[in-house]
Amino acid sequence: MITYYDDRSVQVTSTAVRVDGRSYPLAELTSVWHRRGDRSWRVLAGRGAIGAALAGPLVAAVLGIALAVWLQRSAVVTIAIVGASVLVGLAVGPLADFLFEHLDRSYARGSREMEMWAQWRGRPVRLLHTRDAMRFGQVYRAVQRAMESLPSGPGQNTIGSSGSRPSPRNRP
Repeated sequence: MITYYDDRSVQVTSTAVRVDGRSYPLAELTSVWHRRGDRSWRVLAGRGAIGAALAGPLVAAVLGIALAVWLQRSAVVTIAIVGASVLVGLAVGPLADFLFEHLDRSYARGSREMEMWAQWRGRPVRLLHTRDAMRFGQVYRAVQRAMESLPSGPGQNTIGSSGSRPSPRNRP
């Protein structure tokens, strides 16, 4: 038996797909497809907030320099304002690494709900439901590899794409 994917709730082997304690033998799955849900506005707003947090100190630094030039004070005051503005702008460096890491994780998780469905014993069954795009892709690919390794007759064990059925492919 070959294990293609294994985590706490999903195991894909050369014989079956096990999800949350339920087992679906690969020989009984005639087709597998996936559906993508709507975008999550909460995730998109979070990404926007991270972008604003990255831009905020830089905008403050530029405004400080512009203020120093506009005030036309003595050279010492102008240099002090410009220096403080530059320090504020430099403060974004360590913060940027932290924020970019969160932004990167946000894209890895995805902004949509993903579902994997299969035709099992003549009826559709939802195998997996998650918002984690990376994990979904790993599980879906593992099921593809497992089903491709099965000896199958014509019309059996097909892998589809998004939509309500494996074919035809209907993406917006």
